[in-house]
Amino acid sequence: MDTIITPEKIELPPGTVVRMLGNWHDYERLQQQLGDRSIPRVKYRPGEILLMSPLPEHGRKAGLTARIVTTLLDYLNRQYEEFSPITMSLPEVRGIEPDYCFYIENWAAVAGKDRIDWQNDPPPNLAIEVDVTSYTDINDYLPYRVPEVWLLRNNQLLVYRLQGSSYVLAESSYFPNVSEIVRQCLQIASEQTTSEAIRWLRNFLYKQQ
Repeated sequence: MDTIITPEKIELPPGTVVRMLGNWHDYERLQQQLGDRSIPRVKYRPGEILLMSPLPEHGRKAGLTARIVTTLLDYLNRQYEEFSPITMSLPEVRGIEPDYCFYIENWAAVAGKDRIDWQNDPPPNLAIEVDVTSYTDINDYLPYRVPEVWLLRNNQLLVYRLQGSSYVLAESSYFPNVSEIVRQCLQIASEQTTSEAIRWLRNFLYKQQ
């Protein structure tokens, strides 16, 4: 497949990342052109628009990581709301598309909502990005004040927590030792299946009781 970007058609081979100069209005026009399509992914930074067509590996790892989160939250008997895919946009500032985001403390503020007002509603408590193509910059989340962001890169989970005006690497505020849990689940999924990885996690949690 060739890379095609015109006002009438957008096609990117899987794994492709395209960077273009553009302003917020260009980003909005591109979003309208894509409509409900989930591919390519689109990101806006001031003066720059990025397009990315994910590889199958991206979707598999993102789905597994999200299932790990829901399994842990269910084990802890926590209320939550989950969104994917979702576009987080602040006019003229940023436009990003995390793989998954979870409202945990803030779940009641968005329960039942079809749209989220990023200027007035609270941010998600946790956002997840799987980076197979070096597409993610953790600082993209700063304008939204997302408290915790997980970045999965090279099969390693990096947990970033917001401290003041920057993100720092730290332990998750929700799940102790989650980086090791994710590593183990990824290994099981690569050698067997995603379902076996989640079964292992459930058995692991059961033994902690």
